Amino acid sequence: MTDDQTAKSSTRRVTYRLARARDAADQAEVFYHAVMQGAATRYSLAQRRAWANVLPREASAWSARQALYTTLVAVCDGRCVGFIELDVPAGRVETLYVWPSLNGRGIGTTLLIHAERCLLEQGVDRIQIEASLTLYERLLRRGWENLGEQWVERGGESLQRFRLQKRLNAVET
Repeated sequence: MTDDQTAKSSTRRVTYRLARARDAADQAEVFYHAVMQGAATRYSLAQRRAWANVLPREASAWSARQALYTTLVAVCDGRCVGFIELDVPAGRVETLYVWPSLNGRGIGTTLLIHAERCLLEQGVDRIQIEASLTLYERLLRRGWENLGEQWVERGGESLQRFRLQKRLNAVET
Protein backbone atom coordinates (compact mmCIF):
# COMPACT_ATOMS: atom_id res chain seq x y z
CA MET A 1 0.00 0.00 0.00
CA THR A 2 1.49 3.34 -0.99
CA ASP A 3 1.28 6.52 1.07
CA ASP A 4 -1.22 7.91 -1.48
CA GLN A 5 -3.40 4.82 -1.07
CA THR A 6 -3.17 5.12 2.70
CA ALA A 7 -4.15 8.79 2.65
CA LYS A 8 -7.13 8.06 0.41
CA SER A 9 -8.22 5.06 2.48
CA SER A 10 -8.17 7.10 5.68
CA THR A 11 -11.19 9.04 4.41
CA ARG A 12 -13.09 5.97 3.21
CA ARG A 13 -15.29 3.55 5.11
CA VAL A 14 -13.68 0.66 6.96
CA THR A 15 -15.59 -2.62 7.20
CA TYR A 16 -14.88 -5.63 9.38
CA ARG A 17 -15.17 -9.34 8.58
CA LEU A 18 -13.53 -12.73 8.92
CA ALA A 19 -10.24 -12.99 7.04
CA ARG A 20 -10.08 -14.64 3.65
CA ALA A 21 -7.08 -16.24 1.96
CA ARG A 22 -6.74 -13.21 -0.31
CA ASP A 23 -6.14 -11.01 2.78
CA ALA A 24 -2.95 -12.86 3.70
CA ALA A 25 -0.56 -10.77 1.57
CA ASP A 26 -2.01 -7.56 3.04
CA GLN A 27 -1.72 -9.01 6.55
CA ALA A 28 1.99 -9.60 5.96
CA GLU A 29 2.44 -5.97 4.93
CA VAL A 30 0.32 -4.59 7.78
CA PHE A 31 2.36 -6.62 10.28
CA TYR A 32 5.70 -5.54 8.82
CA HIS A 33 4.87 -1.84 8.62
CA ALA A 34 3.10 -1.76 12.01
CA VAL A 35 6.26 -3.14 13.60
CA MET A 36 8.84 -1.18 11.61
CA GLN A 37 7.01 2.18 11.54
CA GLY A 38 4.24 2.00 14.13
CA ALA A 39 6.51 0.80 16.96
CA ALA A 40 9.41 3.14 16.11
CA THR A 41 8.90 5.39 19.13
CA ARG A 42 8.91 2.49 21.62
CA TYR A 43 11.49 0.01 20.30
CA SER A 44 14.96 0.36 18.77
CA LEU A 45 15.60 -0.41 15.11
CA ALA A 46 17.41 -3.64 16.08
CA GLN A 47 14.44 -4.70 18.23
CA ARG A 48 11.95 -3.91 15.46
CA ARG A 49 13.97 -5.79 12.84
CA ALA A 50 14.16 -8.85 15.10
CA TRP A 51 10.40 -8.61 15.80
CA ALA A 52 9.51 -8.16 12.12
CA ASN A 53 11.63 -11.16 11.15
CA VAL A 54 9.67 -13.50 13.47
CA LEU A 55 7.08 -14.03 10.75
CA PRO A 56 7.76 -14.26 7.00
CA ARG A 57 6.61 -11.42 4.80
CA GLU A 58 4.82 -13.96 2.61
CA ALA A 59 1.12 -14.51 2.05
CA SER A 60 1.46 -18.27 2.51
CA ALA A 61 2.61 -17.86 6.12
CA TRP A 62 -0.32 -15.61 6.96
CA SER A 63 -2.78 -17.83 5.14
CA ALA A 64 -1.56 -20.76 7.26
CA ARG A 65 -2.10 -18.66 10.40
CA GLN A 66 -5.71 -18.09 9.32
CA ALA A 67 -6.20 -21.84 9.67
CA LEU A 68 -4.78 -21.74 13.22
CA TYR A 69 -6.50 -18.63 14.55
CA THR A 70 -9.85 -16.92 14.11
CA THR A 71 -8.74 -13.86 12.16
CA LEU A 72 -10.82 -10.72 11.82
CA VAL A 73 -9.78 -8.01 9.38
CA ALA A 74 -10.48 -4.34 8.87
CA VAL A 75 -10.91 -3.65 5.17
CA CYS A 76 -10.81 -0.38 3.26
CA ASP A 77 -11.09 -0.19 -0.53
CA GLY A 78 -10.83 -3.97 -0.71
CA ARG A 79 -7.53 -4.09 1.19
CA CYS A 80 -6.82 -5.36 4.69
CA VAL A 81 -5.62 -2.39 6.77
CA GLY A 82 -5.72 -4.08 10.17
CA PHE A 83 -6.29 -7.49 11.72
CA ILE A 84 -6.62 -9.41 14.94
CA GLU A 85 -5.89 -13.11 15.45
CA LEU A 86 -7.71 -14.95 18.23
CA ASP A 87 -6.99 -18.23 19.95
CA VAL A 88 -10.64 -18.67 20.91
CA PRO A 89 -10.31 -21.73 23.21
CA ALA A 90 -7.59 -19.92 25.20
CA GLY A 91 -9.44 -16.58 25.15
CA ARG A 92 -6.27 -14.92 23.88
CA VAL A 93 -5.40 -12.32 21.29
CA GLU A 94 -2.41 -13.64 19.37
CA THR A 95 -1.83 -10.52 17.29
CA LEU A 96 -3.39 -7.10 16.70
CA TYR A 97 -1.93 -4.83 14.03
CA VAL A 98 -3.13 -1.75 12.14
CA TRP A 99 -1.48 0.03 9.21
CA PRO A 100 0.63 2.73 10.95
CA SER A 101 -0.81 5.82 9.24
CA LEU A 102 -4.31 4.71 10.30
CA ASN A 103 -3.48 4.44 14.02
CA GLY A 104 -5.74 6.49 16.25
CA ARG A 105 -8.81 6.10 14.02
CA GLY A 106 -10.46 3.39 16.12
CA ILE A 107 -9.62 0.46 13.86
CA GLY A 108 -7.78 -1.50 16.55
CA THR A 109 -10.48 -0.70 19.10
CA THR A 110 -13.20 -1.88 16.74
CA LEU A 111 -11.29 -5.09 16.00
CA LEU A 112 -11.05 -5.69 19.76
CA ILE A 113 -14.79 -5.08 20.20
CA HIS A 114 -15.56 -7.64 17.49
CA ALA A 115 -13.08 -10.07 19.10
CA GLU A 116 -14.73 -9.64 22.50
CA ARG A 117 -18.14 -10.37 20.99
CA CYS A 118 -16.76 -13.43 19.21
CA LEU A 119 -15.32 -14.76 22.47
CA LEU A 120 -18.54 -14.07 24.39
CA GLU A 121 -20.50 -15.98 21.74
CA GLN A 122 -18.17 -18.93 22.33
CA GLY A 123 -18.74 -18.79 26.10
CA VAL A 124 -15.37 -17.24 26.96
CA ASP A 125 -15.57 -14.82 29.89
CA ARG A 126 -12.16 -13.14 29.71
CA ILE A 127 -9.73 -12.03 27.05
CA GLN A 128 -5.93 -11.96 27.39
CA ILE A 129 -3.12 -10.41 25.39
CA GLU A 130 0.63 -9.94 25.57
CA ALA A 131 0.72 -6.27 24.61
CA SER A 132 3.64 -4.34 23.20
CA LEU A 133 4.64 -0.97 24.62
CA THR A 134 2.80 0.52 21.66
CA LEU A 135 -0.55 -0.99 22.72
CA TYR A 136 -0.14 -1.28 26.49
CA GLU A 137 -1.35 2.17 27.64
CA ARG A 138 -4.31 2.19 25.24
CA LEU A 139 -5.55 -1.11 26.66
CA LEU A 140 -5.18 0.09 30.25
CA ARG A 141 -7.42 3.05 29.38
CA ARG A 142 -10.00 0.58 28.01
CA GLY A 143 -10.25 -1.28 31.32
CA TRP A 144 -7.69 -4.03 30.85
CA GLU A 145 -5.90 -5.30 33.96
CA ASN A 146 -2.09 -5.49 34.03
CA LEU A 147 -0.95 -8.99 35.04
CA GLY A 148 2.74 -8.13 34.81
CA GLU A 149 5.68 -7.21 32.67
CA GLN A 150 7.36 -9.78 30.42
CA TRP A 151 10.49 -9.83 28.33
CA VAL A 152 10.54 -11.93 25.17
CA GLU A 153 13.56 -12.74 23.04
CA ARG A 154 13.31 -12.28 19.29
CA GLY A 155 16.36 -12.78 17.09
CA GLY A 156 18.78 -12.06 19.92
CA GLU A 157 16.91 -8.93 21.03
CA SER A 158 14.89 -8.55 24.24
CA LEU A 159 11.52 -6.87 23.85
CA GLN A 160 9.38 -5.62 26.71
CA ARG A 161 5.67 -6.36 26.75
CA PHE A 162 2.85 -6.70 29.27
CA ARG A 163 0.42 -9.51 29.96
CA LEU A 164 -3.08 -8.04 30.24
CA GLN A 165 -6.56 -9.40 30.67
CA LYS A 166 -10.09 -8.09 30.63
CA ARG A 167 -13.19 -9.75 32.02
CA LEU A 168 -15.97 -9.96 29.46
CA ASN A 169 -19.67 -9.71 30.08
CA ALA A 170 -22.63 -9.54 27.78
CA VAL A 171 -23.54 -5.92 28.56
CA GLU A 172 -20.17 -4.45 27.57
CA THR A 173 -18.39 -4.64 24.21
